[in-house]
Amino acid sequence: MIENFSDRHHPFDGCFNFRDIGGYQTEDGGRVRWGRYFRAGRQDRMTERDLTKLRSMGIRSQIDLRRPDEASEQGRGPLSAEGARYHNIAVIPDGGSDQLSQLVGDTGISGKRYLGYLSFGPESWQRMFDIFASADGLPLLIHCTAGKDRTGVATAFLLSVLGVGREIIEADYLLTNRDVERQVTFLERAGLLPEGVTADDMIHAAGVPETAMHDFLDGLDAEYGGALSYLEGIGITQDIQARIKLSFLERS
Repeated sequence: MIENFSDRHHPFDGCFNFRDIGGYQTEDGGRVRWGRYFRAGRQDRMTERDLTKLRSMGIRSQIDLRRPDEASEQGRGPLSAEGARYHNIAVIPDGGSDQLSQLVGDTGISGKRYLGYLSFGPESWQRMFDIFASADGLPLLIHCTAGKDRTGVATAFLLSVLGVGREIIEADYLLTNRDVERQVTFLERAGLLPEGVTADDMIHAAGVPETAMHDFLDGLDAEYGGALSYLEGIGITQDIQARIKLSFLERS
């Protein structure tokens, strides 16, 4: 269990699962820098108080992993108006959810489903890592709708490049579950729960399974030789990885 959740979690009033990956130790004794990479859910419900805090974070890039129709329906949120560069990198393309269900079955969140994201080709990950490697695009915020599945896979890839061990990667993924009850309370009070969906239903839907990231990483090992081998195979070169490490890791 990661003990410093309160240090990395930003409990915005109208945005959930917003946290910093700073402070994680790497397997060679390094440490991830604070205030460089934030992961979150949608930001379009932020309050004025939220916006004041958001401005203080100095975010320069917004990587939106939602499909274009999701982004259009929900809204981009406030970061573009605050000067951040907006990048829509749809990990699951239009129609991709149905394709995923045909590929892996309609079984909900799972490591197998996460592996299915890779079936849509390497372009999303290539674009993402180009941004990670660009120092003038930092700090960045990466998000999808809930900040748990697409964002979780992207974060696992980055932490792997930074040399963070599997135990921490899996624990970071599970931190999503720490903010679920607060999110569902917000939705219930605002009358935003979907019709026919109870608070208990939403708590289940908004969380992540205990084994999904573990199974995803196991799948990467079995099918590609690991996260780094997959990334190197799609052109995330040692030079790109070195530039990412320079930006995201503390200098000793």
